[in-house]
Amino acid sequence: MSTPLEGIRILEFSQIVAAPFAGALLSDMGADIIKVESTLGDPVRAYQPIVPDESRIYMALNRGKRSLPLDLSKDEAREIIYKLVPDMDVVIINYRPDVPQKLGIDYETLAELNPQLIYCQNTAFGLEGPHHYRPGSDIVTQSMTGLMTAEGKVENGIPQLIQATALADHATGISIAWGVSAALYVREKTGKGQKIEASLMATSLAIQTQRLIQVDVVDKENREEFFSDLETLQQEGRSYEEMLKLHQGLRPRPPGNIYYRTFQTKDGNVTIGCLSDPPKQRMAQLLGIHDPRFDEGYDPIEAANDPNAAAEGEKLIEEAESRFREKTTKEWLHLLDDAGIPAGPLHFTEEMTKDEQAIANGYIVDLDHSLVGGMKMYGPPLKMSETPLEVQRPAPALGEHTDEVLSSIGYTSEQIKDLRESGVTR
Repeated sequence: MSTPLEGIRILEFSQIVAAPFAGALLSDMGADIIKVESTLGDPVRAYQPIVPDESRIYMALNRGKRSLPLDLSKDEAREIIYKLVPDMDVVIINYRPDVPQKLGIDYETLAELNPQLIYCQNTAFGLEGPHHYRPGSDIVTQSMTGLMTAEGKVENGIPQLIQATALADHATGISIAWGVSAALYVREKTGKGQKIEASLMATSLAIQTQRLIQVDVVDKENREEFFSDLETLQQEGRSYEEMLKLHQGLRPRPPGNIYYRTFQTKDGNVTIGCLSDPPKQRMAQLLGIHDPRFDEGYDPIEAANDPNAAAEGEKLIEEAESRFREKTTKEWLHLLDDAGIPAGPLHFTEEMTKDEQAIANGYIVDLDHSLVGGMKMYGPPLKMSETPLEVQRPAPALGEHTDEVLSSIGYTSEQIKDLRESGVTR
């Protein structure tokens, strides 16, 4: 069986996270990807390296590709690109907005060489507007789009980013792969290439769904009051904690959250994920506790204004926490499963490389890297019955495929040697 994107060729001008992750996902679908990086390599190669020019983050984000280091400031390097582009289906680029045109690899230039080209440009904040020129990163995007404040973490008076993963970057990588796949489908029907614009800002707003949406009849007046009060706090130089407290007033949470959280058990932790009343009621029954929110005639609006509600909520939490500490995680999972309550054990990420569930579904794969040897990493995130996805190869060593790529477009061994010696490639 073939892979979904078998025969598709992609030229990837990428660094850091978003576009490299997109390329890795597309390579799992069978696309042949040439990663063009500077002659010093993608900057993340140097981030906590295992051996020179190889790091965990680089190897995790760039599997399935071939490496072609080029100094794109040199005419000879651009000539190589112009020889490659006519045979490419897709270009992915995530340089600063002004860089593609300066290097002669902008959409207009490359589309003249290949009118059917699909060109995906990823930026931090889009190509229009007052911030369009800014370089970006995950932390700055989290700050500008509210992701950071929505998390509600504060340390020494400063908001803290979501740091378990580069959320804006990785979500944008998925968005890029989605857009490229759609554009390939459109080209199949129309024969036309096109330009795709992705950005960290657009993705970060999209994944905040219910937090971002404004329903005028219930939100507009409250938000306008919040904006006015926030501006006052800012002008007065008040602390972030005061601003955060004001913001939390926009979305008051009912006291006594015992249905969507993690509990300590006798020997570990178990996480509960009830989103509707039926499993919540079953959980309360299982724990043997009384939750007044399920009493007939209970009015949540009235309760929200009840000064005793917070105390009752704290009591409910204490009872639930006490119950969970009475049994082991395994015992609780058995009881929760029987009651049809969504639950699971708490894991550290590193444990997942030996997790039976992940391994059984192919979510963890084994690869053999040319420099560092054996490794385990995430598998393809999708399964397709007729066109299965497969990890094509581990991430390339810097310049591992230079000879292979250049010889495929007519360069001789002597010419490749000269290009290396002149610093065009390595």
